[in-house]
Amino acid sequence: MSLSVVLITHNAAAQLAECLASVAFADEVVVVDSGSTDGTVALAERYGARVVAKEWLGYGRQKQFAVEQAANDWVLCLDADERVSRELAASLVRVLEAPAAPVYRMARRNRFLGRWLEHGEGYPDWSLRLFDRRQARWSDDMVHEKVLYAVTPGTLEGDLLHESAEDLARYLDKQNRYTTLAAEDLHRRGRRAGMTELLLSPLTRFLKFYVLRLGFLDGLPGLAHVAIGCMNSFMKYAKLIELNRAQGK
Repeated sequence: MSLSVVLITHNAAAQLAECLASVAFADEVVVVDSGSTDGTVALAERYGARVVAKEWLGYGRQKQFAVEQAANDWVLCLDADERVSRELAASLVRVLEAPAAPVYRMARRNRFLGRWLEHGEGYPDWSLRLFDRRQARWSDDMVHEKVLYAVTPGTLEGDLLHESAEDLARYLDKQNRYTTLAAEDLHRRGRRAGMTELLLSPLTRFLKFYVLRLGFLDGLPGLAHVAIGCMNSFMKYAKLIELNRAQGK
């Protein structure tokens, strides 16, 4: 089967080269760019990618638009700060010779504060990224988008490597944007929140990832990674409460 790798980008020049180099085995690479000004487009073209300009639609719709631009039905969806390990690349090539399922998941390994995480939310962060677009698609979610499918996915060998933060300040800025988008999405859907969500959501997340999934074994980076995730849960609902109160709900 022929494979198209698809990415969405915006000012991703600092990370994109490693990503594109890791998918040299693909038959095609499509980069959908939303107004980059840092040389992202020129870099993508140097690596042989086909670049399509598209105004920002939100994460889910932007990724689905990218999937629709591919020349092939089998697509591998990546972010610019991810790269395919050699083991994963070999598994992808092997599976596409005779696919046993129309969708496949892979373990994503997150690097945080200079350490490749082994537990908690950091690994294995199962991600469904390889699929036949005739049988799966991205959701329309503005943030925390997901692939929609109705079958049992296959599992690929090897890791998808994710550089989740070059520095903590930029990582926190990104999380702040994500929680705002998530709160706005919940608000549009008519969701409400109160003390229960503010208190239980972060606590449940901490127990799940730091205790049950052994995040404490990743030392200080593991603690920081889970703690920020818990803060995100709190802030998402706090922002939702603010939005609802602004409209008198």
